[in-house]
Amino acid sequence: MVDLKELSSALQEHIRPQHLPLAIKMAKTAAEIPPRMRHPAKDMGFQSAICQAISMARRYGWALALTKDDLSCPLAKVVFGFAPAIPYYTEGFACAEMYTETAEAGAVTEAEQPKFAYGDYHAILVAPLTRTDFEPDVIVVYGNSAQVMRLVTAALYKRGGRITSSFSGRIDCADIIIQTMHTKDCQVILPCYGDRIFAQTEDSEMAFTIPQSRIAQVIEGLQGTHKGGVRYPIPSFLRYQAVFPEKYMKLEELWRRGEETPTS
Repeated sequence: MVDLKELSSALQEHIRPQHLPLAIKMAKTAAEIPPRMRHPAKDMGFQSAICQAISMARRYGWALALTKDDLSCPLAKVVFGFAPAIPYYTEGFACAEMYTETAEAGAVTEAEQPKFAYGDYHAILVAPLTRTDFEPDVIVVYGNSAQVMRLVTAALYKRGGRITSSFSGRIDCADIIIQTMHTKDCQVILPCYGDRIFAQTEDSEMAFTIPQSRIAQVIEGLQGTHKGGVRYPIPSFLRYQAVFPEKYMKLEELWRRGEETPTS
């Protein structure tokens, strides 16, 4: 199993996130769900959106498991393969007159949405790094834009280049999990409309994901870029002489002239 304690330590030292970094796994069978994980429907009495579960995990420190019976968001059910993609969805009607002008444009949006095949997975597991007892597929860290920028620099430290991410403003749970697993690369996440409404994600927040195969590189990148002087909190450049208001500078003039009050 990857060393999540080392990752947690590196993130706390170099990123200082306000909320807990999380590990996420797509479980193919019920046997892969560790004991004592909370199921929203059974243990809390309501179905949850995936973004809500992520928010509970990062804010409360809970470990959660979501099967199709726990999910409330119809769009998430489709893209995560817990429900079939019927024509109403594929032809763009769930998107039209809300996110797109027409159903035809909505169909383009839905076609480009990251997806798992129907029936591929049984559950989504989400837990703080310090409480994870499963092998994660994805790590997600929420933070401000400067913290996400630091994670971008860390991810590129060994290989160089650029991070490529894409956005639609909706279903960001698919960007966090599915797109990261499909690309096997880090992703910058723009929180979607639902994440902000149902999961209380704030306007100042973004997120960053790390696939399991990139964890060691990101740890080394955090350390290497920090050593090179790229740090968070961002250092302020303060070695300059400020310009003060004219009335303040009048004191300097009076001192130079040896006067206590202005002559005119």
